[in-house]
Amino acid sequence: MMIVRPVIIEPLLREWAEVRGQIEAQFAKAKEAKEARPTGKADPTRFYQGRRQVEEAAKREARRLMDEWIERLKNFRVLDPACGSGNFLYVALKELKNIELRTNFEFEEISREYDVPVGMFVPSVGPECVKGIEINPFAAELARVSVWIGEIQWMREKGFGVSKNPILKSLETIECRDALLNPDGTEAEWPEADVIIGNPPFLGDKKMISAMGADYVGRLRGVFDDRLAGGADFVCYWFAKAADHLSASRTDLCGFVATNSIRGGANKSALSGVAKVARFYAVWSDEPWTVDGAAVRVSIVCFERGEENDVFLDGKPVARIFSDLTSDVDAGRADVLSSNLAVASNGISKKGAFDIEGETARNWILSPRNPNGLGNESVLRPWFNGAHVVQRWNDKWIINFGELVESEAALFEKPFGHAKQFVHPERQNSRASGEKNRWWLLARRAPALFSRLKSCSRMLVTPEVAKHRVFAWLPTSVVPDKNLVVFTRDDDTSFGVLQSKSHRLWSLRLGTSLEDRPRYTPTTCFETFPFPEGLTPNIPAADYANDPRAIAIAKAAARLNELREAWLNPPDLVQRVPEVVPGYPDRILPVDDAAAAILKKRTLTNLYNERPAWLDMAHKDLDAAVAAAYGWPADLSDDEILERLFKLNQERAAKQGGTP
Repeated sequence: MMIVRPVIIEPLLREWAEVRGQIEAQFAKAKEAKEARPTGKADPTRFYQGRRQVEEAAKREARRLMDEWIERLKNFRVLDPACGSGNFLYVALKELKNIELRTNFEFEEISREYDVPVGMFVPSVGPECVKGIEINPFAAELARVSVWIGEIQWMREKGFGVSKNPILKSLETIECRDALLNPDGTEAEWPEADVIIGNPPFLGDKKMISAMGADYVGRLRGVFDDRLAGGADFVCYWFAKAADHLSASRTDLCGFVATNSIRGGANKSALSGVAKVARFYAVWSDEPWTVDGAAVRVSIVCFERGEENDVFLDGKPVARIFSDLTSDVDAGRADVLSSNLAVASNGISKKGAFDIEGETARNWILSPRNPNGLGNESVLRPWFNGAHVVQRWNDKWIINFGELVESEAALFEKPFGHAKQFVHPERQNSRASGEKNRWWLLARRAPALFSRLKSCSRMLVTPEVAKHRVFAWLPTSVVPDKNLVVFTRDDDTSFGVLQSKSHRLWSLRLGTSLEDRPRYTPTTCFETFPFPEGLTPNIPAADYANDPRAIAIAKAAARLNELREAWLNPPDLVQRVPEVVPGYPDRILPVDDAAAAILKKRTLTNLYNERPAWLDMAHKDLDAAVAAAYGWPADLSDDEILERLFKLNQERAAKQGGTP
């Protein structure tokens, strides 16, 4: 109903209000004529004949207006191009029939008021008013049955007769086919409809190939490459098609359920395309939704070709809704800044059981050297993912052969043997030829990232997906996973700017989310973010070491980090044990079982859930230092900060000549 109401019910009832007004005007005209009396020397016979003609003409016009309205409803078409078992169509049909019944009752009331008989009402709206496309034959047939059941239920509930021969007729308006591609690989067409609604499939970009095959996904992306970014989720293709229908005047209103990640990343290309031809008017940007028993977060997005509807965001009236589904700042138009390039990127991707327990790794490292004269420490490192940053490291290591050919990797006997036993069988099922043929290598090895890290004394990271947007330091000797975003900056000033309120607000607006956890993407969250002038990532930290603004930020950032580390690992609860490989981070171990129980709960997530006073004050000091670096007051509202950041982004983008 959050889609059916704004897309079907409210616009049609608004249309009916206009028609009703015209009908009432005609009945009033008829009544006025009927009650008129001849005056002066008027011929009574001719007067009453004329009065009768005016009265009848007005009544006929009222009847014509009503017949025209019923015809409008009879010919109203609803399309669900991913209809599944027909839930949206079932609801849409019953609401269309409710509107027909309601408006007919209102017409009868008006008619009785003016003493005009209207005859018996027979419903005209039927299952032919709803159209669907569904690729699954069983679901398509179930949708047809569901729609007919809805028709029969409604007719019986309202006291009307039901066709009994046959009870369920064929419903060819629900087609069983692919909604996006024809069998020959060309783009599929959708039928014309007054409105398009539905709940297109939730399938992330990275899962599309495994679910549908590389050939299909390749053809799909090729057909839509002029409308969608290559990394867009599957649901985005329905938005692109709906935008085409709006642009071609083949539909008027649309409403879809989408994952809430539709607002950012590569997915924002879908809503940007819609915004070029339509206006968002009824949007719920982040709502809970249950799919197959799993709780997710969704965006419910209704958009129109004209400007007929009032605009509501999350149930509140607003002046405008932008393509990132916000109403205050159009941050979705933020440009990538050249000063921020080649700094932030995700870590490695395993695609296989390359991770091992710390005890195993240490045993391998302490074992005799390999035939090549090298120890296994050459291909073993501590491994950190997002959970290890916001919770606690679980002593996982990773086998990383870098770019070694198979014969070179095989010389590291124990690590290679593990990969041969546990990775090789899994990789043989991979659809990607590179992963299948070079099975002993990590799927994504991020050589550019590790090359940049050589000049850093430590690496700054943030989890790609996390409840709280926190940044932390890791040694460059560890291997960061793909769900960590790594920044090749090692100065406290950069850390402070990124950990500040300004960047947190920006990343929340420009990023996406997974369920209720914000997702940080290097391209949209970092590469668009305008650092304070003179402190941008393309400037070596040494160049602003004496800048009072940089010093103030670095001091506040270092203090915040020290306090957090002291809370996470109190010296009376932990002992630091040197690792078996010099230069690798020390092992942080509890001093006893009681300490272990306490440390288990000492995580960044729990810390920020509690947000004690000392943490809040440390953040406020940092936020004030960063605000001063921009030349802003420390008490700006969130909206004011975003407005200023967006303006700064646009000014810098204009100087560099647009998006790099």
